[in-house]
Amino acid sequence: MTDPPTTYALILLVLPLLLGMIDIATESPLSLAQAAKLVPPARNGKRTHLSTLLRWILTGATAPDGSRVRLDAMRLGGRWMTTVGALQRFAAALTPRVGDEAPASARSPTARTRASECAAELTGKGV
Repeated sequence: MTDPPTTYALILLVLPLLLGMIDIATESPLSLAQAAKLVPPARNGKRTHLSTLLRWILTGATAPDGSRVRLDAMRLGGRWMTTVGALQRFAAALTPRVGDEAPASARSPTARTRASECAAELTGKGV
């Protein structure tokens, strides 16, 4: 009889599914430091820090439609690795399409409550 898997073992099994998989047979892996050098500088000409790429891997960035997009990556020998293709897919997913309408922004809970109260008040007045 085998022991049930530990939480750590389950995380190791599920994490690649959540983060996206990279096929190292078709894409050349890059360390985060190498990948950070490929990202154009942002504020004041500063290079993108590798912690920024790690944040994109773990928590993602907000796409124009409001969804979260994560940079595809993998752990290889205890290091995070990504690819040029993964960076391109990430950038494409974050780039708004020209000509598309801007998505309606989600209302805060307070704004939803206020709108519901106003609607109830108008309904009560027969409007």
